[in-house]
Amino acid sequence: MRHLLRRHPLPLHTHFAHSLVLTYAFPADVLRPALTPGLELDTYTAGEREYGFAAVALVDLRALRPPFAPRVLGTDHLMTGYRIFTRFRTPGGRTMRGLRILRSDTSSRVLALGGNVLTRYHYQLAQLGCRLTDDRLEFAVRSRDTAADLRVAANIKDAAPLPEGSPFASERDARRFAGPLPYTFEYEPRDDSVTVVKAFRTRWEPRPVAVDVRRLTFFEHGLFAGTRPLLANAFHVAWVDYGWHAGVRHRTDGTRI
Repeated sequence: MRHLLRRHPLPLHTHFAHSLVLTYAFPADVLRPALTPGLELDTYTAGEREYGFAAVALVDLRALRPPFAPRVLGTDHLMTGYRIFTRFRTPGGRTMRGLRILRSDTSSRVLALGGNVLTRYHYQLAQLGCRLTDDRLEFAVRSRDTAADLRVAANIKDAAPLPEGSPFASERDARRFAGPLPYTFEYEPRDDSVTVVKAFRTRWEPRPVAVDVRRLTFFEHGLFAGTRPLLANAFHVAWVDYGWHAGVRHRTDGTRI
């Protein structure tokens, strides 16, 4: 019965006070083992190297609620998420660009419990903090298992060039991997299906920013152990209405169920 609930049955609305997304490049073969049936890695080729990308999203959510609930009943949360950029194809030739979610962290027991009951977003409880001082935005995360500790600061006043060593040839290329993308994909092994969740947003104008990443432990474990993450871009957006539709099930060949 639980697997029926985890298909993202409930649409949600919220407001992003701040969303800071750091995208890291890896050799494509590092990320492919994390894909589930039906998904392809969304890649970028620079020279002779093929890269895949994992995003670290840090979000200050305001008034999170179902769409039928008034804003005053919404709740505020901080959360972080780790996602891989992927593609999902349909038999008609359509390609959806989206994210495969590896882990989410929040300091809210309500969000962690509800998220793990109604989605496969893999929520963990952690201590999260967010502080805005003048034009400096800081996030700090202390995870219970130390596997997702994070400390980062961003200058959100001035637009910044791409990080040194970024594989992207231009800011335009980098924006294609700025996240969040229109879809998230979650595989259900019980019936070999994929739940596709479509997001919607208003006034989405992310700005490239300079970041100081002082601690990031997620890429020290699992399939990332021993790799050298390369910061490919960092984008910030603020004061944006955002939401998710209810999930729609597909077979792994893309056929809608």
